[in-house]
Amino acid sequence: MTFVPHGKHLIAGAWIASGEKFSSSPAHGPSHVFSVGTTDLVDRACEAAEDAFWTYSNTTRSERAAFLNAIADEIDARAAQITEIGTQETGLPAARLDGERGRTVGQLRLFAQHIENGDYLDRRHDAALPDRQPVPRPEITMMQRPIGPVAVFGASNFPLAFSVAGGDTAAALAAGCPVVVKGHSAHPGTGEIVAEAIHAAIERTGMPKGVFSLIQGGDRAVGQAVVQHPLIKAVGFTGSLAGGRALFDLCAARSEPIPFFGELGSVNPMFMMPKAVAARADELGQGWAGSLTMGAGQFCTNPGIAVVIDGGDADRFVKSAATALEGIAAQTMLTDGIAKAFCNGRDRVQGDGSVRRVYVADSADRDAGPALFETTGSEFLANPALHEEVFGPLGLVVRVASLAEMETLARGLQGQLTVTLHMDDADADAAQTLFPVLERKAGRLLANGFPTGVEVVDSMVHGGPYPASTNFGATSVGTLSIRRFLRPVAYQNMPAALLPRDAAV
Repeated sequence: MTFVPHGKHLIAGAWIASGEKFSSSPAHGPSHVFSVGTTDLVDRACEAAEDAFWTYSNTTRSERAAFLNAIADEIDARAAQITEIGTQETGLPAARLDGERGRTVGQLRLFAQHIENGDYLDRRHDAALPDRQPVPRPEITMMQRPIGPVAVFGASNFPLAFSVAGGDTAAALAAGCPVVVKGHSAHPGTGEIVAEAIHAAIERTGMPKGVFSLIQGGDRAVGQAVVQHPLIKAVGFTGSLAGGRALFDLCAARSEPIPFFGELGSVNPMFMMPKAVAARADELGQGWAGSLTMGAGQFCTNPGIAVVIDGGDADRFVKSAATALEGIAAQTMLTDGIAKAFCNGRDRVQGDGSVRRVYVADSADRDAGPALFETTGSEFLANPALHEEVFGPLGLVVRVASLAEMETLARGLQGQLTVTLHMDDADADAAQTLFPVLERKAGRLLANGFPTGVEVVDSMVHGGPYPASTNFGATSVGTLSIRRFLRPVAYQNMPAALLPRDAAV
């Protein structure tokens, strides 16, 4: 059955309309009308979340795990409808939406399993030493406790995995924190049906209704109201550097500053070691082209820059990538605005006097064709504009004169989500020299792979030094992400009756 959105907000268990409306702009299929968010709805959602916190934060780990699994069940029960409206709104293929839904429910189930075992609480206990001299030592128990209501901003490029029930929401709920989601206007129908799944899980498991709210649309004032609301204790965000930095500054400027966990931007450079390029330049060029254009390049881990030592092997690498890109058709982008921004970024790079055009495909309306450029290491280092992310299928080859210049370039990079080393065994000594520099630049380092695709596992880090993210000690993917919404509390000589139920080590 086709899902037809009703276009309302979900506020503490009630579907609520507001006076102002907006229409969705799907890549294909029907447009739908949605209510626009207001600051009053923000206030109601945050107050409901605070009220729910007193109950929800004290649920058992098993109860929260059952809730997360119930959300996963309800999302799976709407699988066909989610894929249908998701493909219409975003232009993403059905296989991509099916895979993203699988990742989303898998993440919910992983988090449920993780909190059941209790390790994330990092419980510690030091027994009292009443006979210690010169003074006795008290008994101290420490554990992680939920921080309070969390605001989450849905991402444009992942309508499921980084949106209404995505990683930030799942992590906050796993930690014991209610969530207020500001939905993304690029896919409001997808957001609504996922909110319906969460609402059904709340009713099925008897959770407090204020544990989750969804506010659709709204202008900048609505987003500002969310991050500045005094009852919100942390924010999760995936989006642009400009938008994320503005919200980050608002969080810091509050009378009570709160953490802003933002994933903002990354060019995800690849360093092509000389022996690897000599041995497999054609293969590497083709592989890069495939990764660069996956999902129209609309991944935060899109490898936008390849650093290679100039010469004949570099020529073969560039030619292979260009040939592969020539065979890749233009793809539909997520929104008209994203398509326009890609074309503007491409034209900015193309108009830079230090850059040479290798291959540029036509782009029209919402469809974006791939583009490939090259420059020198010295020109790249001298031009900060070339370090900026162009969100879409655009690659920049940076030709350096030597391994020493490659290291100099690496030292000049900003923080990244990922850095990749393409190397053979014979490159080990050179890579070993470069590696300590790269390790300081990114949250995830890869060897002989492409960074598009982020595994949802215990060991994953999806974050990095600024501007890749605003908190280099955190990740937005993997079970460690739950720790963002917890804080350590020490209990000294506390009677057992007053300790949290999970305090026992």
